[in-house]
Amino acid sequence: MPATQRDKARAERAQRQYERDLDKARSARRKSFERAQKAGLSLREIGEAVGLHHSRVAEIIRGE
Repeated sequence: MPATQRDKARAERAQRQYERDLDKARSARRKSFERAQKAGLSLREIGEAVGLHHSRVAEIIRGE
């Protein structure tokens, strides 16, 4: 395989891996916010802890 095709294939694999990792990280964040809320923290408290506005925390919990 010529170098340019090999480099293209590497870039494509790296992009797919990045997307998988990002999906996992988003899911883990959403679940941790849900657990914190179920434990009694308000959206504002969660937001303050992670540096996000409470409305963004709510969106994340809703999966938006």
